[in-house]
Amino acid sequence: MKHLVIAAGLLALLPASHVALAQTAPAPAASTAAPAGAVSANAVAAHYAALVEAGYADTLAGAKALQQAVAEFVKSPSADTLAAARKQWLSAREFYGQTEAFRFYGGPIDDANGPEGRINAWPMDESYVDGTSAKPQGGLINNRKFAISKKTLAAQNERGGEENIATGWHAIEFLLWGQDLSETGPGERSFEDFVDGKKPNADRRRLYLTTVTELLVDDLASVAKQWAPGAKNYRARFEKGGQESVRKMLLGLGALSRGELAGERLEVAMNSQDQEDEHSCFSDNTHRDVVNNARGIQNVWLGAYKRADGSAVKGASLRELVAGKNAALAEKTTAQIAASVSAAEAIQAPFDREIVGAKDAPGRLRVQKTIDSLTQQSKDLAEAAKAVGITKLVFDAPKK
Repeated sequence: MKHLVIAAGLLALLPASHVALAQTAPAPAASTAAPAGAVSANAVAAHYAALVEAGYADTLAGAKALQQAVAEFVKSPSADTLAAARKQWLSAREFYGQTEAFRFYGGPIDDANGPEGRINAWPMDESYVDGTSAKPQGGLINNRKFAISKKTLAAQNERGGEENIATGWHAIEFLLWGQDLSETGPGERSFEDFVDGKKPNADRRRLYLTTVTELLVDDLASVAKQWAPGAKNYRARFEKGGQESVRKMLLGLGALSRGELAGERLEVAMNSQDQEDEHSCFSDNTHRDVVNNARGIQNVWLGAYKRADGSAVKGASLRELVAGKNAALAEKTTAQIAASVSAAEAIQAPFDREIVGAKDAPGRLRVQKTIDSLTQQSKDLAEAAKAVGITKLVFDAPKK
């Protein structure tokens, strides 16, 4: 499953027991608050927990703003209220994309009971949810025998196939934008799809959009709760984990770098040249997904995060921890991660046009440069792990 991909060989390592500004915000600067070697594994783990808390808090706030915009849209469907809902979806995604660096080690979002599959699963067979150009009467929305509720939508998610996505960011995205049938822009769903008398089952479309957005907020809130300070939760255990928590941090960064971002999200699309293999295909927001995933890795490495309100979260970092053992390697990794962010920022929209053409097409070269940089940084992260005494971390490409 695309949303649960972990680089080959990593599972065995797991323990048994607003924001248009963010699109142009500079990457956080490396912290110089403490000299190299002055941080401990526990300090790095504790600050990481604060970083995670801030990232999920901003994401949850963005999702709640989206929920409010959706409520206004379904109450009074119009071109303006639809545009406002789309804007809030894009804004919230800026922050969620950075939180994906907190995955891939069995934490609260993607352990055996984690909600990640309901939150961000993809790619999506849109005809599973609503009518499409090929199946105008298809989908759960057009099946009036299907009762729409948070419980039933959660149960239908990935039922019968991993592309049968019924919930999360991309189900909402599809309902707001519709199919992307254009080579030059995103989907162009009309607000009239939600107006009684203009489109069959408009009432169910409104209910579905409202319900699936509420479920997204609930799931994000459940993850955020596990990282709240001063509680008996995952964070409390993580902060006391020392070297094991540092291992999880590096595991998450390396798996996202190579197996997921470079592999599933970029290489697969490059190989197929198929619009259906891009992450946010309905809104044409994939280029921002790539940037924010890369920036999320940088945030964790540097121990720095720029919040939605413009404030900075900074503290003990992996970079400093590694520098205490191998300063040259720490700076090499820092430079490589920065290069990946820069390469990702160079990818142009729409992503589905970047991936088509000959091997030397400008867009394909830009995407390939990002893949190559992410691949190298995964090797550097494995070396960084080794430098602080964490062995057997190997980040491979996903299996074909």
